[in-house]
Amino acid sequence: MDGTDTGDFRERVQLSFGRQGAMTMLGAELTRVEPAMVEIELPFDPKLTQQHGLLHAGVISAALDAACTYAAYTTIAPDVSLLTIEFKVNLMSPGRGERFLFRGEITKPGSTIIVADGRAYAISDGPAKLIASMTGTMMAIRGRQDLIG
Repeated sequence: MDGTDTGDFRERVQLSFGRQGAMTMLGAELTRVEPAMVEIELPFDPKLTQQHGLLHAGVISAALDAACTYAAYTTIAPDVSLLTIEFKVNLMSPGRGERFLFRGEITKPGSTIIVADGRAYAISDGPAKLIASMTGTMMAIRGRQDLIG
């Protein structure tokens, strides 16, 4: 990282995640917060599937975006906020599992632009299966009281 004072990033990430209506609606849980890395888990729910009974690509994308953005939050100062400005998702395997793990990791920290990579895994009996990857770009926002945390 670049030496930025990130304060108590774990508490900040947990509080912010708790305010995310979308993640709450999906039933997602923040399960791991480390410097430059965050994991989110999601239980299988038929309400989150597409017509073939697989986890919907939009759900996968939303959870990967959240994991990558919160990984970026661990690298910034407490008075800075973030907005995603771009992402690309590769869907590699059907979203079939009992639970899903979404991991975001920082590829390139920065003071204005942060790049992160994410991986989504389906978890059932046996080893976790990689089902999607993402590269996302977040922009740091300063001085906007309506976009804090």
